[in-house]
Amino acid sequence: MLAKIWKKLCIVILIIACLFNIISKLVNRISFNKEILSSAQYMYDEYQYEKEENVIEKNI
Repeated sequence: MLAKIWKKLCIVILIIACLFNIISKLVNRISFNKEILSSAQYMYDEYQYEKEENVIEKNI
């Protein structure tokens, strides 16, 4: 009898923990627009770095 109560209690706690985890991930995710802008900025910075490296190599 007591084991069944503990089992049900543990299942309820597990379900609540999973729901809390999913909701917190949905709330804290980065918006698609910010993700795209961040990616574009990174690609632009890499392009600028490679461009500078090519100019330095040509001067040597």
